[in-house]
Amino acid sequence: MLYAAYEAPAQVGYLAQHPLFEQIPELQADILVPEYCALGQGELQSINAWIGPAGTVTPLHHDPHHNLLAQVVGSKYVRLYPPAASALLHPHTEGMTTNASSLDIDEDPPQQAGGGEAEPFWDTMLEPGQMLYIPPGWWHYVKATSISISVSFWWQ
Repeated sequence: MLYAAYEAPAQVGYLAQHPLFEQIPELQADILVPEYCALGQGELQSINAWIGPAGTVTPLHHDPHHNLLAQVVGSKYVRLYPPAASALLHPHTEGMTTNASSLDIDEDPPQQAGGGEAEPFWDTMLEPGQMLYIPPGWWHYVKATSISISVSFWWQ
């Protein structure tokens, strides 16, 4: 009897914006909250883990808090757009995702009004041991370029 070859579905696991350190308090001892998080009102809002393989994406969005993204393992590509570009980034207009863009940055770069040149942006690669400060309201798109572990610190 012949059997068809079985192929597992092409699904990718991504632990994104997860309060891992609340779930496993022993890991909290391995995390030092950067002194930068004492700036402003100095109130830490959350510490989240981001763990996944190469190619995992956090779509273009903005956050209401100061964000310090720390790269622990692997590398990530980060693209930033200023708050002034919001209208050109096509944010969702209703529901819980009004802080997220409806654009797929890999397929559909934001254009200037009238179809002109692409909206200017800043980009960088985060490597292990590096951190990136993302101010409130700044749009950011993040893509892992390798197996990756990141930690984000949000504060007011």
